[in-house]
Amino acid sequence: MNINQLRYFIGVAECQSFTKAASRYYITQTAITQQIRALENHLGVQLFDRNTRPVRLTPEGSVFLREAKGILERVEQAEHRVREASVGLVGSLKVGYIKGYERSSLSDRLRSFHNKYPNILISCYRWDTGVLETGLQKGDYDIIFTWNSEDSIKNGDTDGICVERSPLTVVLYESHPFARRQVLRREELAQEPFIYMTLSEDGNSFGDLHFLELYQKAGYQPHILFQSNDIESILMMVAAEEGISILPAFVTSKITNGDNLKFIPLEGEEEFVDISALWKKNRRNQILEHFLKEISLWKRREE
Repeated sequence: MNINQLRYFIGVAECQSFTKAASRYYITQTAITQQIRALENHLGVQLFDRNTRPVRLTPEGSVFLREAKGILERVEQAEHRVREASVGLVGSLKVGYIKGYERSSLSDRLRSFHNKYPNILISCYRWDTGVLETGLQKGDYDIIFTWNSEDSIKNGDTDGICVERSPLTVVLYESHPFARRQVLRREELAQEPFIYMTLSEDGNSFGDLHFLELYQKAGYQPHILFQSNDIESILMMVAAEEGISILPAFVTSKITNGDNLKFIPLEGEEEFVDISALWKKNRRNQILEHFLKEISLWKRREE
């Protein structure tokens, strides 16, 4: 039994004629008759009642017709998936991202990619910067979205691209004296207790040191009441009026002023944070290549 025999059998059943089915497949009636006879010999049953006009299926033929159509459909699906796999359109993409970045446009971008390539399963993992970068080196992730810093791409086998530059925002509680301001400058925050957002688990990354340096340029060392890389904890503590914080706009832009929180833009040439996409140079595959192309398209649209 082979695929052509199944196709010919379905053709005869649908046309109710050996002659019409032969014309459909551009073969002779003798050839299609021989193929159907070989199929019947293989199955050990008669599939058609040849004594009627038009030709009709036997009870065994009716059962086999349903099965034959199912087999052909699965074969065609398999062929389609193999062709897609050959150009990287079937498989999985493991994406890691820093805490808080789920509030950005990342989900919109992943949804767009999924709609374009529905046979690619996108698995998402939310971790600290250190866990993500270690996991990338171990092959746990195909690509990660993390804070942009010099130590993010210190390994020669890691490549990356800046995907987003997000302005910084001062997070205040509603009764704070600055809550009605349109903009603020870092110099004005010298007397404030900070619920400080660290970019790494230990707070000692290049990015952390860079932002501490901005306070020094503003003429003071910040009074850090509490530090964390968990965005939700920071927002909770500010809402409880324990202090203020500075967070990227991609975190605050999707939160309405409410829950005793106010968001004021931080003014200054260096008051932004960059997010980078990182991947291993030696782990680039067809699926990752397609995803990187989509990232390039996203960047061009936003420029």
